[in-house]
Amino acid sequence: MEKVPQPTDPVALRHAKRYTTKSHARGHAWGLKLAGVAALALVAVLLYRDIPGFSPHRLRSQYYEALTGGSAISPPYGRFPVPDDPFQFLPCTNATWPPSLDDTDPARSWARLFDPDPEHWSWGRAAAEGTRRARHPGDKYSGRGIYLCGYLDVPLDYTNRSDPRIARLAVTKFQVSGLARVDSYVGSPVDLRWESSSENRRTIVIEPGGPGGSGTSYAWRAAEDVTERLSDGQFDVLGWDPRGVNASLPAIACYPSNAYRDRWSLLTGQYREVSMPPEAQLELADAMNEALFRACWEQHGDLGRFVSTTFVARDLEEIRKALGEDELTGYLVSYGTGIGQTYANIFPNSVGRMILDGTEYVRDHRLLGGFGWTALDNVTDAWHDGFLGECLNAGPKHCGLAQSRDNTTVTLDALESRMDTLITSLIQRPIPGYSNSIGPSLVTYSSLVAAIYSALYRAQTWPTLAQMLYELEGGNSTLAVEMLDKAEWEYDPASTPVLFPKAFSEELGSLVICADSYDAPQPADGLVWWASLWANMTSQSWIAGNSRFFNVFPCRHFATYWPEPAEVYRGDLNQTLKNPVLLIAETYDPATPLRNGRRLLTEMGSNARLIVHHGYGHSSKDTSSCTDRLAKSYILEGKVPAEQETDCYADGKPYLYDSKAADIDSEAVDPLALWREHLRELAYLNPRLLH
Repeated sequence: MEKVPQPTDPVALRHAKRYTTKSHARGHAWGLKLAGVAALALVAVLLYRDIPGFSPHRLRSQYYEALTGGSAISPPYGRFPVPDDPFQFLPCTNATWPPSLDDTDPARSWARLFDPDPEHWSWGRAAAEGTRRARHPGDKYSGRGIYLCGYLDVPLDYTNRSDPRIARLAVTKFQVSGLARVDSYVGSPVDLRWESSSENRRTIVIEPGGPGGSGTSYAWRAAEDVTERLSDGQFDVLGWDPRGVNASLPAIACYPSNAYRDRWSLLTGQYREVSMPPEAQLELADAMNEALFRACWEQHGDLGRFVSTTFVARDLEEIRKALGEDELTGYLVSYGTGIGQTYANIFPNSVGRMILDGTEYVRDHRLLGGFGWTALDNVTDAWHDGFLGECLNAGPKHCGLAQSRDNTTVTLDALESRMDTLITSLIQRPIPGYSNSIGPSLVTYSSLVAAIYSALYRAQTWPTLAQMLYELEGGNSTLAVEMLDKAEWEYDPASTPVLFPKAFSEELGSLVICADSYDAPQPADGLVWWASLWANMTSQSWIAGNSRFFNVFPCRHFATYWPEPAEVYRGDLNQTLKNPVLLIAETYDPATPLRNGRRLLTEMGSNARLIVHHGYGHSSKDTSSCTDRLAKSYILEGKVPAEQETDCYADGKPYLYDSKAADIDSEAVDPLALWREHLRELAYLNPRLLH
């Protein structure tokens, strides 16, 4: 990346510093040439497929040879990418990462990543019964879905088409019916691409949240479950990394490595309750936020202008067009619902069957600090009624905290008082601990409360958290030390093979939040107002107040470097849509309160229906056959409930989801394994919760 020389004052040239890549224009020109070759190939198929001796597979091989300059030794499924594929999909392997923006010939570099050995490809499980699939005797991959990796280039700045710069969006698609073998070719140009193209009317586009959540990671972990849940395994699923995130380029990381981020977050991320005094901690965090945005500006120039939710919504429309589908079918979660709301009102005629699960209300995000202080409604109830209350309902066999310490019955009030005593004691003195893997350690107030908040996102983690708290209360900190250490650090020197691996794109989240609220007036009294907000938020929610405050506090410095994003949507949310959307809002959601869904429903009117999902955790993870039935009917048939609002209830209760739930002391239960799974999920859903 080239950097424009800068004077010492960044404000003086905040408009002049631009993210630049030498090859954007050349890469665009090459893309046009490649598109021309692909178009000619498709025309040839259509015109000459009936000529004796003509082979579309041979044409495809010749296309690949011309693209890579290599031989075309074909696997039984042919070579990739195929002509005229806007995503240039390859079967996913460990090497299929999008080419650099500095690559002068990205299409050729990408094609060379194709591995012809199907043993190295990422295959899924077989599609649902009744789904037509490619079949071939003796083919062990017959009927199995496959993961396809690709990318899509979009304008960096949609408001200035003369700007040649691009964003390169990483995409991962799970194709439910797998791939057609070359020797099963029957003469249709469709068969040149995918067996599933003719049968799958829709592709479910997914986005897990954030901002900063990775849609490609979400696809890897959940695509097969999503297609089964929403379409009986009939529809393909595509996830993408929004601009600035993970494998998309440019990725927004403002530290050279995760180790440096860990170093400073430990200092600046202390919670208000343990800050001595809070005003000094606020000054420290504010200074670091200023330094952080300066680093983002130095490394990425004007990119902060081009990461608003509005531009992400425009990217989503480009994905729909590249899929060749008249309508967008989507399952968008958490922050993804903000993308969906924005998309629906900019492109109302492109709205197909869109589920918005764990609904935000994007009007809140236009307010100063609105992403933080509007999200605290349900957290205390989720802790009291859910984590503690359902623990006692499940009993001591399934929840450690339901065990009595004095042979008396454990009541909810008494348990809540015990936990309050334990947690607040850490304000005065952390609990020392030790484990063989990390050595000496401390259980601190900030780290424990952060872990509690993250656990409220996923009720399946509650038995592990309850056992950890029970042991910690009894003087055994080993499990707590192990669990909290897993969440504290992004850089793990014990397992990382290189000294400083590529930094995660975590700063992207702050830039998006601040861009979406850039025009909210900053308070005249500066830090005094922010200090008051911090106090109010932690008073309203000791569990979530600090975390949510730190999400929005950096916005105090956003306009210093990016005074005006290229575009933000400020219109109403009541456009007349081609099809109504289906909203899902949860009664105990710790991040997106039920009132969000109801306010959005009120504004959207007949353009939406709302499922009130009575359960625990963030979004509808607390399985409900009622919710799933309505969602599936909507995706498969376009049917929405007759009533504006429909109540659905979770099928099970926390601590008892498995009808044969193991005892908490069973050797079959590995609490650290369950916690690690939880952290892996958070890494793509909301990486800011990890520290």
